[in-house]
Amino acid sequence: MPVKATTLAALLLCAAARGTCAQVDGQTIYGNDDRVDLCQVKSEAVLKLADSTVALFDSSDVTVKAGQARLSLTPYGQEENLCPGERFRDQLEGAFCSGSLVAPDVVMTAGHCVTSREDCAGTKFVFGFSIMEKSEGTPRAVPAGEVYGCKELIGRAQDDHGPDWALVRLDRKVFGHQPLALDTAGGVAKGTPLFVIGHPSGLPTKVAGGARVRDASPRGYFVASLDTYGGNSGSAVFNAGTGLVEGILVRGDTDFVPKGRCRVSYRVPDDGGRGEDVTKISSVLPHLPRVETFAFRAIPLARTLPAASFDGAK
Repeated sequence: MPVKATTLAALLLCAAARGTCAQVDGQTIYGNDDRVDLCQVKSEAVLKLADSTVALFDSSDVTVKAGQARLSLTPYGQEENLCPGERFRDQLEGAFCSGSLVAPDVVMTAGHCVTSREDCAGTKFVFGFSIMEKSEGTPRAVPAGEVYGCKELIGRAQDDHGPDWALVRLDRKVFGHQPLALDTAGGVAKGTPLFVIGHPSGLPTKVAGGARVRDASPRGYFVASLDTYGGNSGSAVFNAGTGLVEGILVRGDTDFVPKGRCRVSYRVPDDGGRGEDVTKISSVLPHLPRVETFAFRAIPLARTLPAASFDGAK
């Protein structure tokens, strides 16, 4: 996506990063590639939002021992056969989807990420799979207390041409992370500025801004120019003007294309390609327990977010 000078609430990211937290090289999806690691994020408000997002791992890929949860990870560049110069090529991947905390013990994700009670039981919801310092590489473990299991699949929907969502009740209330505030009233329109927080290709948490709603008319979802990949499915999509969650990233364009014997990110102009589909939060709200929906209205996290510009990665 192209870098925008538009004033946005909640975002202030450094223009470029060095060290292991990012391999910046200008590969793109929609215009400029706006993905950044959390070590590049200057806004405390955005970091607070990111702290409420989770990575979904297969249970067999999480081993708890001596208070630590070790994650089974693979080299991103090798796994995806990426060409030299691809951003984040030297990081490790492992998550299969993304999610966000929307109540003290409820995670919201995409319906195709958790398709059944059995799927839910075989999934671990991991907080803190992020690179917080430039000198750090991909974390291979997180504190055991940051890993949660599935107690109940509250509900889900999966329409390839409509809403795609799931609500999971965790095995206990989450400690140290605040539920996100959802847009319970407004909704989006064409041109609404957006950003997304999640785990593209199963990598550590990335924030990507500079996006806008392309088409808000489809039933149950809208189309946006978000820089997202497989693994971003289930990611919370935020209104950059309010900080409220507007939806869930669920579908999108091709991630990679061949270049000789390796692959590179698929690049199109900001208004090119098919766009990325986002389930409207209004499709999920009726399925939240009443007490949780009321709590969202009572805790408008976005009011704490300062107005700032979005610079992105160049």
